[in-house]
Amino acid sequence: MILLHNLKTLRLVNSLFSCAFASKPKRFVLADPKPSKLCLPNQLLCRPITSEISETHQDFKVNYLINTCGLSPEGAISVSKRVTLESPKKAESVLALFRNHGLSQTQISKVVRARPKILSADPEKTLLPKLEFFSSLGVSRVDLAKTLAYNPHLLVISLANRIVPTYDFLRSILSEKNVVALFKRYSRIFMESQFKNVIPNIELLRESGMRPRGISLVLTYCTPVLMVRPEQLGQLVAEVKEMGFNLEKTTSVNALRALCGKNKLVWNRSREALKSWGWSDDDILSAVKKNPQCMIVSEQKLMRAMDLLVNKMGWSSEMIAKYPVVLSLSLERRLIPRCSVVKVLLLKGWIDDNLNLGSVLKPTDKQFLEMFVNRYLGKVPRLLSVYQGKVDIQDA
Repeated sequence: MILLHNLKTLRLVNSLFSCAFASKPKRFVLADPKPSKLCLPNQLLCRPITSEISETHQDFKVNYLINTCGLSPEGAISVSKRVTLESPKKAESVLALFRNHGLSQTQISKVVRARPKILSADPEKTLLPKLEFFSSLGVSRVDLAKTLAYNPHLLVISLANRIVPTYDFLRSILSEKNVVALFKRYSRIFMESQFKNVIPNIELLRESGMRPRGISLVLTYCTPVLMVRPEQLGQLVAEVKEMGFNLEKTTSVNALRALCGKNKLVWNRSREALKSWGWSDDDILSAVKKNPQCMIVSEQKLMRAMDLLVNKMGWSSEMIAKYPVVLSLSLERRLIPRCSVVKVLLLKGWIDDNLNLGSVLKPTDKQFLEMFVNRYLGKVPRLLSVYQGKVDIQDA
């Protein structure tokens, strides 16, 4: 009985080894939907091997994305789950193509992070024709690299079915130069499927009285206005007309932009902020008609500008309402340097305190320097340093 038992044990062991080291053709038998209990250990033996191979390949992808594509370890782990990278050969060709067209390592990283499957694209058939097309429009290497890093989806949409038809439509309205400007400013318009909102919105503006130049300005510089649903744009047009804007004039373009999308929320906050400085509804409406952009500066900047002009410079809030463009000017580059110079001249008595706000803040830098700095350097030698921010007002 003992010998019989040992014989059965020996046969079982042999069967196990036969299953574990079966030749390739016999593996199809092991993959039967109803495997015998005899072959079960083989499956258990194979799992660690498969898992190890999978982990090794995953490590390869992560390391490749870090070392070659410049991704962070966290970014590489995330991206590795969304990309198939059997061999680095095609990926190297893609990366070389990007480098040859001026993309920096940082820009390449942004492209790969946003569109990982781009590493598997055919560089000659899929990517190169698009790069050459955009270059042929007159887009510089620097601008093309910036645009692709910001919107890498341009590399995966169809050149024939999406990009070229979009370009042809834009050229029917815009000059070549403005198409390039639009591409650099708002390349997302090439993602708009069949211009589902853009075309009807342009027709709506035409029917509302906007001239071709105004439509060209909206399309080039205020593109998001045309991306909203037509019923939304209809409401904006009605609101702008109610304020007294004439759509035949280009000032209406800025009004549409100032009221579109999230800008409307900023507009409402600006209205309340200006009222806190004593502006009436008539003051606000008058300012809007002159410069709609004054309503979409940040609330923080608006309050700082008003504090500077009213509290520190002594100009009345009503005067500022007559020159609303000053609220859109840069605090650091224009308002503060010029107000500092004027304050010094006022304190020293070299200019009249009834100085007009517009004469200080509206002229070009060259004109301001000639009128308020160079003219008084003999009397206030440190005035230029005040203008440059190198000397405080009290030390001039």
